[in-house]
Amino acid sequence: MSLHRRLTIATGAALLSLAVAGCSGLGRSAVGTISYETGHEVGVMVTSPSVKGCHRLAPAGATKVENSTLVDIVLYRTRDCRGKEPVYLPSNSGNEITPGTLPWRSYTVVH
Repeated sequence: MSLHRRLTIATGAALLSLAVAGCSGLGRSAVGTISYETGHEVGVMVTSPSVKGCHRLAPAGATKVENSTLVDIVLYRTRDCRGKEPVYLPSNSGNEITPGTLPWRSYTVVH
């Protein structure tokens, strides 16, 4: 086998390893923060939440949410990320509940 071919194979293997290593972290966390204010006006900040599963908010629920992550989230008024009228909150945006409505109690990450 020629030296040129060996170098090509070695370079290709190294690049493939780097690509796989770089992608292995994808899909694990939403880079950034999700900040919210509870019904008792307490501020909470969550840094880089997992993109998997349902995430519960404080027991009092959230009345205002700021999504400063690189991904979108969906807010729910139930503790189990189910129910009617979820709210889609795009990346780098915020939302506040309408007075007289239930607070948000959970969210999922769109990925």
